[in-house]
Amino acid sequence: MSKIYTRRGDDGSTGLFGGPRVRKDDLRVAAYGEVDELNSALGAAGEELLAPAQKDILAIVDALQSELFTLGSELATPQADKAPREVPRIGAEMVARMEKDIDRLAAELPEMRQFILPGGSRPGAALHLCRTVCRRAERKAVQLAREETVSPHVLAYLNRLSDLLFMLARAANLRAGGREIPWVAPKP
Repeated sequence: MSKIYTRRGDDGSTGLFGGPRVRKDDLRVAAYGEVDELNSALGAAGEELLAPAQKDILAIVDALQSELFTLGSELATPQADKAPREVPRIGAEMVARMEKDIDRLAAELPEMRQFILPGGSRPGAALHLCRTVCRRAERKAVQLAREETVSPHVLAYLNRLSDLLFMLARAANLRAGGREIPWVAPKP
């Protein structure tokens, strides 16, 4: 078995897949790092979704984790034609599938009449946290897209994913017997 460490990054650099070595604080590295953090947050959220009533939500989270690995590898490959092997890509069909999941969940949830605070149950709170990490990853990917080529499917995927995570959090709260905490604006 090969060693986990190579020492090549000890100087603060890392290699892009099929690309050059760049500084570890490079915008591209930051973008796929944010996606990696989101994937880890989803892994933690998944551990809160082990109740039988959460089974379908957990299945969605599991699929999202695999897709986020794909998204991260796409961001880590600035020039796919120079990569040593084909890199999987995020596609429009993934975004469309998320929209179907959002619509299905919306049909089973009570109508929202006001803003809600993140929380409500352990599974719901974990998914709300994932949603905010997703928004940060999206901002970083948008920033990268201003300077380098980023697939529009990547940007659409991250945008839709935050919407899906919001709906998953609401559904998880409902199924866990949690509550939605309304935001109450302070009186002047």
